[in-house]
Parts: sequence; C-alpha cells; structure tokens
Amino acid sequence: MNGITFLGGGSFGTALSIMLAGKGYDVLIWDRKEEVINDININKRNSKYLPKVVIPSKIKAVNDIEYAVKQNKYIVLAVPSHVIREMCEKIKPFLKEDQIIINIAKGIEEQTQKRLSQVIEEELPKNPVVILSGPSHAEEVSTEIPTTAVVSSTKMEYAKEVQDVFMASKFRVYTNDDIIGVEIGGAVKNIIALAAGICDGMGYGDNTKAALMTRGMSEIVKIGIKLGGKIETFYGLTGMGDLIVTCTSMHSRNRRAGILIGKGVPCEEACKQIGMVVEGVKACEAFYELKESMGVSMPITNALYNVLFRNKDIESEVNELMIREKKSETM
Repeated sequence: MNGITFLGGGSFGTALSIMLAGKGYDVLIWDRKEEVINDININKRNSKYLPKVVIPSKIKAVNDIEYAVKQNKYIVLAVPSHVIREMCEKIKPFLKEDQIIINIAKGIEEQTQKRLSQVIEEELPKNPVVILSGPSHAEEVSTEIPTTAVVSSTKMEYAKEVQDVFMASKFRVYTNDDIIGVEIGGAVKNIIALAAGICDGMGYGDNTKAALMTRGMSEIVKIGIKLGGKIETFYGLTGMGDLIVTCTSMHSRNRRAGILIGKGVPCEEACKQIGMVVEGVKACEAFYELKESMGVSMPITNALYNVLFRNKDIESEVNELMIREKKSETM
C-alpha cells in the first residue's frame, strides 16, 4: 500500500508517474480510455500527451478504478478541475481512511466557486487532502528538467509526507501552510496566461506582456487576499512562479489557446485544437462570478470574460483597459 495511483492518464499525471517510478515507486495509472491504457502497457508510450517519452516498466495502466484505488496509499487526482467532484464520488466506496488524496488540478468549481480541496473534503471527509501546485510543465518534468513545486494541506503533517514522496534530484518540493493562497494562485494565473496568449496572437509586444503579467499579478493578490490567502504565497511558486511559466511558455495550453483566439479562432475551436482542457476558460467564468459577488476589481478578468462569453472585440477591450480612469499603481 505504499505505491501511487494516478487517476487520469493526462500529461502532468504521466510526467509525475515517470518521475516517481524513477525513484523506485510502483505506479498505477487509471484511465477510462482503452487506447491510452494499451499505449502505456504495450508501447510504453503516452502518445497523445507525451509522445517523445518512454514509460518505465514500473508504471502499469488499468481500466478498473476499484482495483486502482485499493492498491496504493497515495491517490493522485490527475483529472481536470471540473470533474474532481465526480471522480471523488466514484472512488469513495473503495477508499480506506489512511489513504492520502493528492490533487494536482488547478481551478475552482464553477457551480459553487469552491476551492478544489473544499470539494474533495466535502466528498471524502475521512481522507487527508494534499494540494500539489507550482510552475511545472509536464513536458519538462518528464525529461528531468529541474523543477520546483509546493504542497499544502489543512493538516500539514500529510503535506510533509507527500513532500518526501515527491522530492527528487530534479523535482524539489516545498511546503506552504497557506492552502487558500496555493490554490487561488494556481487557479487565477490560468486566466492571465490565456489573456497573455491572446496578446501574442494579436501581435502585441514585450511591453504588453510585461504589463499584463504585472497587473495580472495584482488581480491574483486582490482576490486571493479577499478569500483569505497570504500575500507572500502569491509572490511564491504557485503565484508568481506559475504565472511566469504559463504566460511565457509554448508548453502552456492556456497560452497556446489564447494565441489562437488572438488570431481570430473562436474559443471553442481553439480549445478543440489544443486537444486538452484549457482551464483558463472555465476559471475566467468562475472567477468573474466570484469577483462580482465579492466586489473585487479584476479588470483583466473582466475584459477576458467579455471576449470569451460576450463576443466582444479584443481590441476594444484592450482599449477599455488602457483608457480607464487613472489611479495609483499600488491601490
């Protein structure tokens, strides 16, 4: 019961599986798609998400979720944010109380605006929950490019245990007891990364990107503190670190989707072309509703919402951002 089960055979889950297998852990990947399972078990590849990486023999893929959950102590939720609750409902009958749930998805639940740890704790109240977040593209983790991450929990003894599990020579893990800040930073940065991609697609330059990231950081801090997070968390790995990597890297699905939208591709078609869930779209809708209900000013989020969900013109929204009433930078 000391191995690790990943629920979801996507890119980041697979990358972490490879890293953990390299440390000697036995790893199970559950996925609902037979082609993914066969690809991992027979071809030692995950051709859809990480086609250039060889899957170690210590990783096995299965389609039986009951078997996958019952085999290992550590259960990693490696599914998109919008199916976290559904996944918890599925695995609840098979869990024991000493199994630790580790969530690697970033976002909040759209319908309730609850953080994902809150969703998991509602569905699985008897199991400890740990969040793993930070600037960690799957493509780089899977090829042992030095990476850092952070773990958090309402019960930090479990975060420290998970830290020990995931620490590796090329994957350094920190702890942070501010679970609100860790989750909010990781969720809001997807909105800014999507907007950054749109700016790239529009042909804007470095000045625009710097402005967007800096003012986007301000939005992360404002909503994060309002929700109870600590300001120092947002200037750490899961806030600033994650913001930098997702706004500047072509590994970022949010940025890539944004580039397509900036070039005139409709949002739905852009997400389809990316081939993976673009969390920034769902995050934008959820945080727009949240900031409206809380009275928090988030102009970039507001402009992106207008583009994605109200079919507003991008250049007009950029112009509105630029000519707003003048104000102090630090207010």
